[in-house]
Amino acid sequence: MPVNLDVPTPQSLFPVPGVGLGIAEAGVRKSNRKDLTVVLLEPGTTVGAVFTQNRFCAAPVQICREHLQLSQRDSVRALVVNTGNANAGTGAEGRKRALEVCQSLAAQLGVKVHQVLPFSTGVILEPLPIDKILPALPAAQADLAANHWSEAAHAIMTTDIVAKGASRQTQVGGKTVTVTGIAKGSGMIHPNMATMLGYVATDAAITPALMQRMVKEVADVSFNCVTVDGDTSTNDSFILIATGQAGNPEVTDAASADYAALKAALSDVAIELAQAMARDGEGATKFMTIAVEGGRDRAECKQIAYAIARSPLVKTAFFASDPNLGRILAAIGYAGVSDLDVNTLKVYLGDVLVAENGGRAASYTEAQGAAVMKEAEITVRVALNRGNVNAKVWTCDFSYDYVKINAEYRT
Repeated sequence: MPVNLDVPTPQSLFPVPGVGLGIAEAGVRKSNRKDLTVVLLEPGTTVGAVFTQNRFCAAPVQICREHLQLSQRDSVRALVVNTGNANAGTGAEGRKRALEVCQSLAAQLGVKVHQVLPFSTGVILEPLPIDKILPALPAAQADLAANHWSEAAHAIMTTDIVAKGASRQTQVGGKTVTVTGIAKGSGMIHPNMATMLGYVATDAAITPALMQRMVKEVADVSFNCVTVDGDTSTNDSFILIATGQAGNPEVTDAASADYAALKAALSDVAIELAQAMARDGEGATKFMTIAVEGGRDRAECKQIAYAIARSPLVKTAFFASDPNLGRILAAIGYAGVSDLDVNTLKVYLGDVLVAENGGRAASYTEAQGAAVMKEAEITVRVALNRGNVNAKVWTCDFSYDYVKINAEYRT
């Protein structure tokens, strides 16, 4: 079961003025399964996005990038999301089918094709079944409502056990603004952006020029700080939406207090969603925070943190509650920081000092390590003592179920 992760209630996910969500059953992969979501945005909405850097990126990712370039003159008006099929590794035919979905939805909504962004998630290397998706679009539109965030969170799931959603409210420019987001992902999670699919919306007003900066900064402290298995998906997409309906003075300055307040609320929601992916990692029984502090820059801190977080040997040791902590030291050593002095760093498991002076801490006992390893949430802290920069990465353990879920995914 997911680690300390509850299903968000519909009441906990606040409607965002200017955003409507509709859900339908298309039967993309399974019958009687809500697997198609349409998101309708009011005119003038500003959208920012970051996508996978996987060179085998899916057809919808390619089209999203193209449509976002064109939407600089016409705002994005709709998103369409299907689960059950990734439309990746499908070549020219995959692009054609993704565009057909955009064209059909655009015609029904009375908007331009490039004002529609398509998203897909699911099995790779299989053709997108547009014969099922296109007929279901009217039903998704008929279902449009401002309070359907919870339903949408469930409709975008694949191997997730728990739907993922979060909301916040804050003050920006003297106005109360709302931030609500949903995401899906529990396996094939590793940044190079990255998440599987994530959508965060606010009714705040922010200039298009700042929106792309905002989405990158928010992704960097959230979805770019989570790993489940070290695999970067072909479909990773994180979309930030600002409808401007809150009535706040438009945020125009990245150095302003309003920008900082909005970024903090957006980041809080994105971090909660990113952590939820690790908590719901396929077969996860432990949620781990890898905190690296005292580095020269953020890049080396994250480099070391990721070496620990994506190590199968570290992750299996945590599943077994086995304080085989030499695996952590090995991961630090091979992380690729060439001038790292291992004699000056310290490693902690929870609050327990494990290693210092290049070896096992004199005060450390196996019983101390075993006690920490039994906990469901564990922090590994690495003090590099070579600077003043810190970074955190979130991950989970590898259990028997991870192998089972992924071995049987297509069957």
